[in-house]
Amino acid sequence: MEGIIIKNISNDYTVKVDNKEYICKPRGKFRLNNISPLVGDIVRIDPNNNYILEINSRKNSLVRPPIANVDQAVIIMSIAEPDFSDNLLDKLITVLEFNKIKPIICFTKFDLLKNEELEEKNQFVNYYKKIGYEVYKNTELNALYSVFKDKITVFTGQSGAGKSTLLNKLMPELNLKTDEISLSLGRGKHTTRHVELLNVCDGLIADTPGFSSLDFLNMTNQDIRDSFKEFSKYSKCPYQDCMHDKESECNLKEQVGNNILQSRYNNYLKFINRR
Repeated sequence: MEGIIIKNISNDYTVKVDNKEYICKPRGKFRLNNISPLVGDIVRIDPNNNYILEINSRKNSLVRPPIANVDQAVIIMSIAEPDFSDNLLDKLITVLEFNKIKPIICFTKFDLLKNEELEEKNQFVNYYKKIGYEVYKNTELNALYSVFKDKITVFTGQSGAGKSTLLNKLMPELNLKTDEISLSLGRGKHTTRHVELLNVCDGLIADTPGFSSLDFLNMTNQDIRDSFKEFSKYSKCPYQDCMHDKESECNLKEQVGNNILQSRYNNYLKFINRR
């Protein structure tokens, strides 16, 4: 029988097959081959003896939290309280793009802005839409309902940006504590000690202990460059391997401040010069 791992506690894996759940142990061969099943894995099981027999190939996997086959990540970013961080937003997008996880951006707390601040912040909203990302405000609940259907989704973003509040609005029966970071890949206090997939809005959302840190794990500077999706549109540099940094004839640098947001380019330079 084939199903999906929806929860892992210690060495017990809950596998959902259709509408039935089985608590299974992995076969010893996985340990011998240094392979660990992950929440999100599609697996073949022996339902009579409650063993995981095979793990299907993964389209992606994350180390922290340990989860596989993630379709998308909702990045929750506060516009105010805590202050908006374009650096964190671009870092998250870059890591997700590298891992072939679709980034979806959700901005919160626009209601705290003064009128003169709205135009500046809306520039960010409009830019990320322009370069091809799905962007929402947390007040657009009707639009957000359809985002999760038939997908495995993780949540990430700033501590205190309103992740739990948003999930409570989408699905009140979750009854998440809003003073804790409950559905998150970001830093913050978290009461969950295991990874679990929850049924939300006809999809699966990962309730995870979250990252202890976030870094460009296994990413080269070329990987970082290629994760800035708008760069390929405007890059007609004479050098095929141009890093858009110190090269004197770089065409892309001429687009910065016009077609490329200044903060995006500044963050790119920080990322590739991080060592």
